[in-house]
Formats: sequence, structure tokens, C-alpha cells
Amino acid sequence: MNPDAKNQQGIKVTQEFHAATKNWISSLQFIEDELRFIENLMCSYVFEPDTPNLFERLQDYKERVQKIGIRMKEIAEALLDHENELSGLLESRKEGIDDGYASRHGEFQAAYLLFQQDFQWLKSEIFNYAGGILRKRRPDC
Repeated sequence: MNPDAKNQQGIKVTQEFHAATKNWISSLQFIEDELRFIENLMCSYVFEPDTPNLFERLQDYKERVQKIGIRMKEIAEALLDHENELSGLLESRKEGIDDGYASRHGEFQAAYLLFQQDFQWLKSEIFNYAGGILRKRRPDC
């Protein structure tokens, strides 16, 4: 492959990595809103008060939501740094990324996907539990 074609290929890969990273960051911003909603839900008075182990379950969920929120912030910070580095590479129009950087991007992708899977699992678990113990609606609703 001639140097010009190699340079163009490197820039294309960098652009793809940059777009993926921006999508992950956007998704994390949405997840942050979802976490806020879940926290507000668990602190509300919408659950049947006589539910067995209600307090213990909600405490467990609150702790897990807090931990995943911390994890989300750590991943978001790392992704923002990664996105800034990719932006710098694109602005400089250099050859793009080397194999080490591509490997690092793969690690970011794996960390993001694992986080997203863990978050979706926790959210599903909370909503399935909460859906069964919500106070009954008023007849006029």
C-alpha cells in the first residue's frame, strides 16, 4: 500500500473510532438521566408499604445504583479524554493511529459494552421488582 493510501486508511479508522467514542459518550449522558430517574423512583412513596423486605431491597438497589453511577463517571471521564485525543489526531491529519492505540480503543469499547450490559441488567431488575409493588392507581386515573 502506498503511503498516501495508508495515511487515508489511518484517518478513516481514526474517524470511525472518534464517531464510536462520541456515541458512547452520548449514551452515557442518557444513562445518567436514567440513573437520576431510578434514584428518584426509589426515594418516592409509590410502593406498597406492607411489601416484605421493601426497605432492604430498596437499600440494596440504591447502593448498586450508586456504585454503577460512580463507574459510569469513571468511564465517561476516560472516554472524554480518549475522544479529545482522537480529535487531536484528526486535526493534525497524521497517519492516524498505531496498533497500540487501536488496542486501547478496543479496551474502551469492551469497558463501555460491559458497563452498558451491567446497567441494563440492573435497570431491568429494578423495574421488574418495582412494577409488582407499586401502589394501586386511584379509580379515576
